[in-house]
Amino acid sequence: MAAPETDQNKSARLFARAVELMPGGVNSPVRAFRGVGGTPRFIRSAKGATITDVDGRTYIDYVGSWGPMILGHADDEIVNALASAAANGTSFGAPNELEIQLADEIIDAVPSVEMVRMVNSGTEATMSAIRLARGVTARDKIVKFEGCYHGHADSLLVKAGSGVATLGLPDSPGVPASLAQHTLTVPFNDVPAIDEVFKQHADIAAVIVEPVVGNMGCVPPQTGFLNSLREITTRHDTLLIFDEVMTGFRVARGGAQQLYGITPDITCLGKIIGGGLPVGAYGGSRELMRNIAPTGSIYQAGTLSGNPLAMTAGILTLRRLRDKSIYNTLESTSAKLCDGLSGAAKAAGFQTITNRVGSMCTNFFTGEPVVDWVTANKSDRALYGRFFHAMLDEGVYLAPSQFEAGFVSIAHTDEVIDQTIEAARNVFRLIG
Repeated sequence: MAAPETDQNKSARLFARAVELMPGGVNSPVRAFRGVGGTPRFIRSAKGATITDVDGRTYIDYVGSWGPMILGHADDEIVNALASAAANGTSFGAPNELEIQLADEIIDAVPSVEMVRMVNSGTEATMSAIRLARGVTARDKIVKFEGCYHGHADSLLVKAGSGVATLGLPDSPGVPASLAQHTLTVPFNDVPAIDEVFKQHADIAAVIVEPVVGNMGCVPPQTGFLNSLREITTRHDTLLIFDEVMTGFRVARGGAQQLYGITPDITCLGKIIGGGLPVGAYGGSRELMRNIAPTGSIYQAGTLSGNPLAMTAGILTLRRLRDKSIYNTLESTSAKLCDGLSGAAKAAGFQTITNRVGSMCTNFFTGEPVVDWVTANKSDRALYGRFFHAMLDEGVYLAPSQFEAGFVSIAHTDEVIDQTIEAARNVFRLIG
């Protein structure tokens, strides 16, 4: 799949310049390749299931802009609609009809959402949800799970997995201890730990969770875990927040809450609902959401929230996802990919564990089942780094971190999956 090598190495030259202008040469830490070593590829273009770098090398892409590209890159319908929308203005700072249309799509699909507020990122969605929970309960403490990442807001950047784990960093400096003390952390999939934290603390406003974790790699909930969260939070008059920024419209049209039959109090969304443009949203019951200004007293605002470009891309994407056959195709394609990668590893004598829910998945370089951050952290990071770079050489672009989920789109045809599996067979033989 990779284009012929050239004498150029423009990515390296661009990165050398970038590090003089931006911290680490990037605008988001995992892009710097610190978790796998080497120089990041600078991407020039993308189409369908592939991305092409500035040196002309084309790769099968399983990052998908970290999840939103469920229809594939540069979908013709969306690109054309964006051009038309941009011609009418890119931001108004005033209401527009597209906001209503996207809200309709979200509310129709997501079981727990009766009202929704648009924002510009997943981080904005989760920090706003936390403020809402604290405001309506008049409590300060929140509970999150080790290895779950909910954006970089101060209250949530504690044992946060994802980029923090990839870089081997402690909890971030700059988060006041007086604020961090209000965030309680427990292991994912550990119901007794949740029970214990509620015995010790009576002032918990909310429990926030990725119902399927994507930020320590893909880690599904064990049977009964989400049900227990719902029961415990209800018993203690605590709000349950599902961070479905990754899982919303990804694991099912109605997200993980539809897949597992759980109704959270607040749902956070992002990624797919913007069709590849910056977007976020949070929603819940009418009663709860009417506490948000201007109807209520809990303040949250955003100049670019509901901008017509993100709304346009999101509307078209969510309308396409009404088609149930898309999710059937994603399920079969993703299963084929994961089975193929696992088989290639086993044939070459490597121990790996593959976790998958729908079209999000991770191949962990460990022989132990991965159910939480402790077991995920036992993965062989150095071996993953070797695998990552060898796959790059074969024309396959994976997440540059062992602790990130991969994503399959409808543009990943059987032929593309077959090419990926063959590349993995070659790579495992090479690094074995």
